[in-house]
Amino acid sequence: MDTQQISAPSRVPSSGVVHINIRLTDGYSIISNRLSQHRDMSLLAIGLGTHIQSLPAGRRIGVKALAEIFPESEARIAAALRELEHHGFLRRTRLRVQGGRVATRTESYNHPEAAARRAGAGAGIRAGVAAVATPARVIDPAPAHAPAPAPDPAPVRVPEREPVPAPAPAPAPVPVPSSEPLVVREPAPDPAPRLVPSPAAPKPPPPPLPFPRRPSAPLYDEAARLLAGLHVSAPLFVLTEVDVERLTPGVASWLERGVRPDAVRVALTDDPPVPLRHPAKLVRHRLIALLPPPVPAPVPVVPLQNCDDCDRAFRSPVPGCCGECRDVRAYADDEPCLLGA
Repeated sequence: MDTQQISAPSRVPSSGVVHINIRLTDGYSIISNRLSQHRDMSLLAIGLGTHIQSLPAGRRIGVKALAEIFPESEARIAAALRELEHHGFLRRTRLRVQGGRVATRTESYNHPEAAARRAGAGAGIRAGVAAVATPARVIDPAPAHAPAPAPDPAPVRVPEREPVPAPAPAPAPVPVPSSEPLVVREPAPDPAPRLVPSPAAPKPPPPPLPFPRRPSAPLYDEAARLLAGLHVSAPLFVLTEVDVERLTPGVASWLERGVRPDAVRVALTDDPPVPLRHPAKLVRHRLIALLPPPVPAPVPVVPLQNCDDCDRAFRSPVPGCCGECRDVRAYADDEPCLLGA
């Protein structure tokens, strides 16, 4: 019996989007990430550009035609088309066709930068060919079997035919200005230079490890046991004795802030990078970056006391009389003064 091959399961991210992809054989389009992940365009423009690139050639994509399909208004669709034009993914020109009519020619680009470079190179080649081209002289070839000239009458000299000039090229179509406002494309600003420090530049010191406010031996012992037993639940996190001694104050500060040991263990070992080369450095980084806030100080509770006079309950740190009974005693001590004549 052959031995069954067991393959490791694929690593699924713990957060964010998870792609469930099925291989497509029909009904799909290839869209460049230059459009689908563009940072300077709105989601409406990105979605409209994706829809346009998925359409077959010759499909009408005017504002009214798109408004009949999608719930967005004509104003929003027109704004999205202008946005695609501004970033080079769409080009619309008005051309005069046969019969004196005016038609709109729409060109969709999936890579505007490459299309611009190709157009510039093609224009340069056409200019060079036009500079060296000369009109060819047209000469009629002699017939293959020409009859011999008759001896009588005398031969007549036929004048040489004039060269036929090459036909003039057809005039280029003149673009008709569109009724929509033109979008002025401003030149893209030069990217700011990246300030990369030299390899010899001194590196900033690493942030310090958190330290408990009230260190104690039981707290340190619990933190050391937690670090030494990380490899039981996470086999990749095998720490040396020196690493345990260095990281114990950081774990003790987490325990001091009220975090349970199981929660500390999960926070330090969950979703490690593959491959994990330095487990001690990863534990130190997470102890600093994921440090929870300290537990707020508890509000002192004032105990209840029974009033010595009325035996009613009131809150006071010391026993005695309530506020009403104290006022009664204060006024009772002030006896009226009788003045004799």
